Amino acid sequence: MKKSFKRIMGMALAVCMLAMVLASCGGGVEKRGDENQTDFYIVGGMSTLSSGYDSNPVLEQLAENAGISIEWDLMSDSLSERVGVLIGGQQYPDAFIAVGFSQGDIAEYGEDETFIDLTPYITPEIMPNLYAILEKHPEIRAAITMADGCIYGLPSCEMMGTGAIGEDENLSIYSVPEFSMINKKWLDDLGLPVPTTLDELHDALVAFKENDMAKKIYGNTQGTIPMSTGFDQWCWGQEIFYAGFGFTNFTSDVCADLIVNEDGNVEFVCATDKYRDAVSYISQWFREGLMDLEMFSQSTSQLIAKVSQGRVGVTTWWEINEIAGDKASDYVFLPPLKGPKGTAYENTCNLTLRAGTPITSGNLNITSACGNPEGLLRYFDQWYDGETVMQLQYAPIGIYFSEKDQSGVWQVISDEDAKAKYGRSAGELKGQYEVYGPRLILPEYYNSVFYMEDRATDRLHYLVDNWLPYANAHVR
Repeated sequence: MKKSFKRIMGMALAVCMLAMVLASCGGGVEKRGDENQTDFYIVGGMSTLSSGYDSNPVLEQLAENAGISIEWDLMSDSLSERVGVLIGGQQYPDAFIAVGFSQGDIAEYGEDETFIDLTPYITPEIMPNLYAILEKHPEIRAAITMADGCIYGLPSCEMMGTGAIGEDENLSIYSVPEFSMINKKWLDDLGLPVPTTLDELHDALVAFKENDMAKKIYGNTQGTIPMSTGFDQWCWGQEIFYAGFGFTNFTSDVCADLIVNEDGNVEFVCATDKYRDAVSYISQWFREGLMDLEMFSQSTSQLIAKVSQGRVGVTTWWEINEIAGDKASDYVFLPPLKGPKGTAYENTCNLTLRAGTPITSGNLNITSACGNPEGLLRYFDQWYDGETVMQLQYAPIGIYFSEKDQSGVWQVISDEDAKAKYGRSAGELKGQYEVYGPRLILPEYYNSVFYMEDRATDRLHYLVDNWLPYANAHVR
């Protein structure tokens, strides 16, 4: 990125005045304007299921504690385009939240002074919670420190894995980020079993289309969509079906297609015969009209609407309740599906597991427009308290967490209680209140601050019992 006009003018001013002292990373806090600023404007992302942050009681209390107010400008779709326009036009908010900037972006925006160095503020006086965590977990500090020695963003990571349910190996809950699911009510009506191979799934999709099952079962006249998902998206893509060809390459990041084998050799999946064969096979479904024509362009909210309205026979998502809504009971998870008959992949089913969630610093980045970084960081330091982060991750105490047990650990609401009290599942309740941003869910929080939610425990068990047996030797 070219040096900004703001930076050039700053250097010129320094020469003219002969009074500016350039602080190095980790040095004194640079004076940036209105140190008494208490009103902040933050742009970023939020969950598609979120009801917004303006009325979130946890955020309201944290802002009151810090003596500030925040104007949230958040979106669930088209976020990258909006952020690109703001940065390109140097129309900076005080901070960006839940954008998920890459390491390269962070380094670039730090170098050109779009983002400020936070190192001087991470002290026992200004950020006691985060400072204590970084002292205890130096690997977190190392992960968010850039090559120039600066920290341009606050850390985020959710360290949830199979170790929490008693497994010897602690594999991340994100090892398989998407599960496939099928409308069993449609299958039962057609007298079809739950597919166990890709060929059987193909036949089921054909039957869904030919019998217009959305209209037949739900009276939906908008048209049956045999399968709808996204293309290489997080937790909703077609990659889970590639297991029948011996691999899975979750998410659209090209780096995710670089597989490190146990022998240390690196394989670029997209350059292999198995990738070509998988794409060729699945593309035939698209040509037959069995897959959603909008799968390359639709948003998460559009996909959720289609599934919850009863138009979709097969989809992929993190879990069934979140995407199917009132029709969740009509769906079941598909098992890992074996490859096509008559090919080299017949009876093949292998998964490439994702590594655990990385520690990132692209979910809270303060810009040079902020006049009072210290005031804003005092607010965000509260996010690193154990009881606070559990409420930001799930929902407030009194809604999602009702009481502590004899060990002083918060107990989460069950699906049954959530539906009885709020008319929605625990997962839907979480989606309504969940706050994206700089959060550290440390391993020690589970069973010491709060118990893992039932649906996470269930997902881990399902992962261990149904998917991990098909994991191959590849890891990222």
